Amino acid sequence: MMKENEIISIIKKDKWMMEILQTAKTLHLPDWWICAGFVRSKIWDTVHKFNERTLIPDIDVIYYWPNNIDKLEEKKYEKILHSINPTIPWSVKNEARMHMNSSMPPYTSSIDAISKFPETATALGVKLDEYNNVILTAPCGIHDVVNLEVKPTPFFTENKERMQIYEERIRRKNWKSTWKELKITQNHNVY
Repeated sequence: MMKENEIISIIKKDKWMMEILQTAKTLHLPDWWICAGFVRSKIWDTVHKFNERTLIPDIDVIYYWPNNIDKLEEKKYEKILHSINPTIPWSVKNEARMHMNSSMPPYTSSIDAISKFPETATALGVKLDEYNNVILTAPCGIHDVVNLEVKPTPFFTENKERMQIYEERIRRKNWKSTWKELKITQNHNVY
């Protein structure tokens, strides 16, 4: 089973991922992370022994800045990133305002927001520290993602409406068509 230091190592060895992390770092955003599919897909590709990277629809850069929640700021940061690397589908979101989109209580930090993503296997983030070391956050742990298990986060299991969002995401994402070994929990069943 892959450990946290091994996840960090495979990211450090991936030139494309490191360039993306270095580009995002240039924004100097507070409490920033690149999260979700950027990390999850790398792990699943590695465990599946894929020779080529699975394409991901966007690169999710998140940050937490409660004193600056104007959505236009996010678009400004996306434009800056796009000007540095226009080949990347950048998506920038301030988690200090994202709770407003989903009728949830306000988040207290980016890691708090990540912990409330729909799936444990997606509740992951990476960034570079001041010395360019790769830092991994996994508020729901890495057990599920490295064991190819897709389950709702505890936050989503607390509420019927959130579970419906989780169930719909699982259907829409259709991850098993790409990563055949996944074990997906849906409607309280594993398939």
